[in-house]
Amino acid sequence: MQSDEDVARKAKFMKEHVTEFQNCFSEIEKCPKPVIAAIHGACIGSGVDLICACDIRYSTKDAWFSVKEVDVGLAADIGTLQRLPKIVGNDGLVREWVYTARRISSEEALHTGLVSNIYENRDFLLSAAFELASCIASKSPVAVQGSKIVMNYSRDHSVQEGLDFVANRNQFMLQSEDLIKSVLATLQKEAPEFSKL
Repeated sequence: MQSDEDVARKAKFMKEHVTEFQNCFSEIEKCPKPVIAAIHGACIGSGVDLICACDIRYSTKDAWFSVKEVDVGLAADIGTLQRLPKIVGNDGLVREWVYTARRISSEEALHTGLVSNIYENRDFLLSAAFELASCIASKSPVAVQGSKIVMNYSRDHSVQEGLDFVANRNQFMLQSEDLIKSVLATLQKEAPEFSKL
């Protein structure tokens, strides 16, 4: 006899559901291109999970943040508890945010490193985010994407492991045409143009 009410079956379904959400958010972090979050207004719960998976976070002055899950009776389970302490670098402060679900102002987010910059309004925010994206896009895709891969790896490993990882990667990357193009453009005082990756 099989029942849809069986605890083991329901638990298995819930774990699969949570894992699917975790994987979706982790794909943002794994994206080979840098991902920029532009936050205005409230960023709560899974919104914080989402921005923590991004490479760079900008916000408006009126934006606010909250790890809200404790107020609905659960632990954040899509990545905030794993990523936010590494972004902010202050375990005790992150625990305070998580345990209380209190509002985090954009000023506090800037001061703690959750966001890199704050802007007066949505228009200035989007303009700055697109300007940053254009600047990054003008760089060597080999260098930018390689840097992201190395930084993500190094964040989760020792310094020596990170150094070994980048040395192994750069034995190939140092042979890239982008390096030659960059050197020649610098010598000619021109902006280099790179092939798409």
